[in-house]
Amino acid sequence: MKNDFNREDPRREIERLRRELREHDHFYYVLDNPRISDGEYDALLARLKVLEAAHPELVTPDSPTRRVGGKPSAAFAPLAHKIPMLSLDNAYSAEEFLEWDKRVRNGLKGEPYELVVEPKIDGLSCSIEYERGVFARASTRGDGETGEDVSLNVRTIRAVPLRLNLENPPAFFEARGEVYIEKKDFEAIREEQLDHGAEPFANPRNAAAGSLRQKDPAVTAGRKLKFFAHSYGYLEGIAEPETHWDYLEYCRKAGIPAPDLGKKPRRGAEEILKFYEEYASGRFTLPYEIDGLVVKVNSLKQQKLLGATSKSPRWAIAFKYPAQQATTTVRNVWFSVGRTGVITPVADLEPVKCGGVMISSSTLHNFDEIKRLGLKTGDRVVIERAGEVIPKVIKVVSDARTGAEKEIHPPRRCPSCGSETVKDEAEVAYRCLNPSCPSQIRRSLLHFASRDAMNIDGLGESSVEQLTDKKLVAEFSDLYRLKKEDLLGLELFKDKKAENLLAQIEASKKQPLSRLIYALGIPHIGEKSARVLAGHFKTMEALTHAGSEELGRISDIGPIIAGSIIDFFSETHVRELVRGLESLGVNMAEPEKAKGSGLEGKSFVFTGELKTMTREEAELRVRELGGKEASSVSSKTSYVVAGEAPGSKYEKARKLGVEILNEEEFLKLIEVRGRR
Repeated sequence: MKNDFNREDPRREIERLRRELREHDHFYYVLDNPRISDGEYDALLARLKVLEAAHPELVTPDSPTRRVGGKPSAAFAPLAHKIPMLSLDNAYSAEEFLEWDKRVRNGLKGEPYELVVEPKIDGLSCSIEYERGVFARASTRGDGETGEDVSLNVRTIRAVPLRLNLENPPAFFEARGEVYIEKKDFEAIREEQLDHGAEPFANPRNAAAGSLRQKDPAVTAGRKLKFFAHSYGYLEGIAEPETHWDYLEYCRKAGIPAPDLGKKPRRGAEEILKFYEEYASGRFTLPYEIDGLVVKVNSLKQQKLLGATSKSPRWAIAFKYPAQQATTTVRNVWFSVGRTGVITPVADLEPVKCGGVMISSSTLHNFDEIKRLGLKTGDRVVIERAGEVIPKVIKVVSDARTGAEKEIHPPRRCPSCGSETVKDEAEVAYRCLNPSCPSQIRRSLLHFASRDAMNIDGLGESSVEQLTDKKLVAEFSDLYRLKKEDLLGLELFKDKKAENLLAQIEASKKQPLSRLIYALGIPHIGEKSARVLAGHFKTMEALTHAGSEELGRISDIGPIIAGSIIDFFSETHVRELVRGLESLGVNMAEPEKAKGSGLEGKSFVFTGELKTMTREEAELRVRELGGKEASSVSSKTSYVVAGEAPGSKYEKARKLGVEILNEEEFLKLIEVRGRR
């Protein structure tokens, strides 16, 4: 969109800007599908503010500058906020931040004040209410006055306690914060969406919003959403904390996650500016995406003195970091085929540095996206790494066209096997339906062998490509028929490497049923759902014969997942595949946990980086021994395992007297308990 403000009649321009802003509010707040960037939206709003300031007689109560924006979606019941949920004003430069600080100083008439800093997590605003310490309801911001009731979905977020960790909880406690998704989980969701022909989420914020607003809570439960409290709402039966810092400490004490960035309040704007610059690169190490810092006046009494406009509080500002953008040329477009046959267009870019990383390609998601961008090969394009997750083509530089650019057409035939492609009316993706397609087989094998599935170390892309090219492997069961002489005939394999891979394949036969269920690649089945299914059915035989009635009785399995399971196992070739794996010695049962041994009843919280295993592997070992992992520390936590550079969980465990284990002590514990 061009933010090209021509000289036109002020009344007409004001009406046009209001109309455009309302449309974009609808796409952003109601549909969770923004059509323009935050910067473009802010430019429109800034222009409207300038015009209204110059022509106060044209200001109306319903102007976007006088309200928060958006209406609740019809898909969820409306839920009124006891206190309006306001959004934040933005500062895009040091000058704008210092202007805000000056307004604060003037508003407090020279009274000393402290500032606190938090990460501005890019997610979806959410209010969570507790009555006498028990989770009661949750809602989105909506239009600021009324949100959407998303209680059932928020209950599935493990970071949200269903009961506050307080001996004497208040009669009513409202925590306001951000529902978000970590970068690694966002990438996993996108990969799954592309595999199944669904429109992939463009960024982690959209992923969090789309996941929270699912009609089926079981789908939300599988999305690994997180929550951070960042402000308070309505409180009853509790003395109001003196400072914002005290409130966040109270949240953490109650078991509600809250940011601790910055460690302590800061006294002046110069300290904030210094921290902002220092954190410009450090933010990339965070597991979640942030687009800036939030700076707040610490004293709640001073916050009340400063008050708020109809849109935002005067005592807080979002200090944004600039998006990482670069301009380059689309040299060509090639097509990737996923494990379910979905064909994804990928832009081959002239290499360019963006956000400190050299970028040479970018997914174009699907052909609807190509059409929306108006993209052609040879185009000059702007790419963005907002949040430093995945580079994205955000717009075409139309003025740079020479006439030599070429249209991009969907492939009529699969680039991998040559089969005719099809497009279902209900999907945005083109597919190859050939089950023998080499690309589909390769991607499925890589998923089957992945660390979270059958964990066959050494079976990477190059190995899989050679095995399929030589017709040695065409389906999962073929892996278990491989012999040493088969591998020695391939370029990649020497004597020792062949022996190691065969040993890994043999060891994978003993994986628990939950890993096999996940490895099969059943649509909508993630690691958590696979564990739930394995824990309920105990054997593959029982799962393959499960009906909708029994699946419907499992609390974490909703109708979408249930339907997917039934459809998957109704396929003849799937049943034959499972029988083949069983005949080759692959485990088809979930191991029974021995009573009275292992880690039954013990809860573990991990903090810091482990050297000998990933956190996921450590959590799996705990589960295998009957224990459970938790995301936050409380007085009921059995152990906190501290790796390198532990975070605030370590300090909280120390204060609460929770037993802290280093990595060596943890390894000894699971070794001893595992032998019982």
